[in-house]
Amino acid sequence: MSAMIETRDLTFSYTTEEGVAPIVLDGLNLQIEAGSFVAVLGHNGSGKSTLAKHMNAILLPTGGAVYVDGIDTADEDRLLDIRRTVGMVFQNPDNQIVANVVEEDVAFAPENMGLPPEEIRERVDLALKLVDMTAFAQHAPHLLSGGQKQRVAIAGVIAIRPRCLVLDEATAMLDPVGRRDVMATVKDLNRRVGVTVVLITHHMDEAAQADRVIVMSQGKVAADGSPRQIFQQVELLRSLDLAVPESVALMWQLRQAGLDVPLDVLNDEECVQALQKLLGG
Repeated sequence: MSAMIETRDLTFSYTTEEGVAPIVLDGLNLQIEAGSFVAVLGHNGSGKSTLAKHMNAILLPTGGAVYVDGIDTADEDRLLDIRRTVGMVFQNPDNQIVANVVEEDVAFAPENMGLPPEEIRERVDLALKLVDMTAFAQHAPHLLSGGQKQRVAIAGVIAIRPRCLVLDEATAMLDPVGRRDVMATVKDLNRRVGVTVVLITHHMDEAAQADRVIVMSQGKVAADGSPRQIFQQVELLRSLDLAVPESVALMWQLRQAGLDVPLDVLNDEECVQALQKLLGG
């Protein structure tokens, strides 16, 4: 597979009134393959949200480079191509909803792209269908639940037809039901439509659903691998002020008590199977 997102020696520092602040991203080298589902973890200040904003040129490197489908994000002439390739969904859906009717909100970006009305209609209908919000097309967004609002925000991005979707703490303000619905939508877009997904999150159960987990600390990659590989490294994650999925935490505690149990259990079902085996069926 080809790289959808690539960073080469990416360095970034915010500029403040007092001058240049400490380095947020420190010589970061990453490749995110097209069609993959990648979760990025890290404590506050690790650089994960700053990295996300480099993926569609909201921020530009102070050193090194970022490439989106081979396009240098510093190339101003290609900014529109970059923004059409990588869509961003942020933490608060209210900040992305701009219209008083759901379908009008989803149509906002395609209209700004100057698309003909019939294509806008087609894109809006398909985007709402993909996030399972067709029944709410005529609803007022402010009357929707948090999870529904976030799915509308995702639909608005999908209507641009990006090949990559970056979600920056997009479930942080949602209740468990809303988080579950958004994650189901994101997984479906990745598996069925082939959209590359980059999920910035602090929820370990969400990261466990990805194909790959990148752990960041102090602007660098502290660990990189499959969820099963990463979440077995309990001591490393705790040293970085990160938790592990509850199933892994339980297995780790049992191991500390001297019991022979696996650590690569990522959900309740796998946890139950491991406990049944431990207890002899």
